[in-house]
Amino acid sequence: MGRFVSRAAAAALALSPAVSYPLGMERLSPDELTRLTPPERLALIAQLWDSLEDEQLHLSAAQTSELDRRLATSGQDRRDGITWEALKAELERRCQ
Repeated sequence: MGRFVSRAAAAALALSPAVSYPLGMERLSPDELTRLTPPERLALIAQLWDSLEDEQLHLSAAQTSELDRRLATSGQDRRDGITWEALKAELERRCQ
């Protein structure tokens, strides 16, 4: 089973000064990064994230436990949930 962290956490790790780069790989400057549009930056993050194999993502025991708990309850969460249409209708009713 794959283990995942948020894209924001992945982006923070990717841009962290503690990250070492292989020889020949140039680090993008902040100016170069900000020249990319937000959708382009998100697409780059997604492409980098998707290139990682499950065994390359090291999670703590607490993170693994929490992910296992969420996976175990995901079916129940879906049964207890409501549709977007029902939620939107309820919010619209409350805001009138």
